[in-house]
Amino acid sequence: MNSFTIIESKDELVTKLKKEIEKRAENAIQDHGEFRVGLSGGSLVEYVSDVIRSSVIGLTNWKIFFCDERFVEESERNSTYGCYKRALLDGQTILNEEQFIKIDTKLSLDDCARDYETRILRAFNCSDGQMPKFDLLILGMGPDGHTCSLFPEHILLEERRRLIAAIDDSPKPPSERITMTLPLINNASCCLFVITGESKAATIEQIIPKSADIRYPVQLVKPVRGDLLWILDADAAKFLK
Repeated sequence: MNSFTIIESKDELVTKLKKEIEKRAENAIQDHGEFRVGLSGGSLVEYVSDVIRSSVIGLTNWKIFFCDERFVEESERNSTYGCYKRALLDGQTILNEEQFIKIDTKLSLDDCARDYETRILRAFNCSDGQMPKFDLLILGMGPDGHTCSLFPEHILLEERRRLIAAIDDSPKPPSERITMTLPLINNASCCLFVITGESKAATIEQIIPKSADIRYPVQLVKPVRGDLLWILDADAAKFLK
């Protein structure tokens, strides 16, 4: 399934996002006992945190991963995990720190990427050659069409072997990051883009619904056996009306 929804307000966006997350969580918990979700940072932290704080289904059965992460200490404002930790832990929800599968910044950048891939494989109980299948990846998009830390014309767009990769030359600071690669992203049961803001509108006009030419990393997100969903606010979708 490939669908997109245009919303008019933040409240409507949170309501739509909550409905989709709860549906995926309920189905996953019924099917295999836990909900394995990958989160993104930036403006998505506020929306996703609002949803999770509003009594989402089965929080004790969630395992939370990160679609990409800045290679910084969690105490720094650029840390995606740090942002979610401040928004969701310490009594704000029933989530606990052990439910978050996060990077180890005490390692070198490359070792950190390898270690995070190992942590994901272990969390999914994958044997040799098995590919983790996330129940849901919540993704954003930059004005340049990047998603996760996969940037236009970057060599990581061609990565087919590694599931998690390090990047030390991100055009968007901080330069050092850890990111999911396309093979892992496209194995998910659902990839859900949440895109807001007028700065994204020109790119959105070129990729939805036409998507004729592959110009942006976001266009390479095509779940092999899963759904691709888009939630856009009115500013991001202004050229589609």
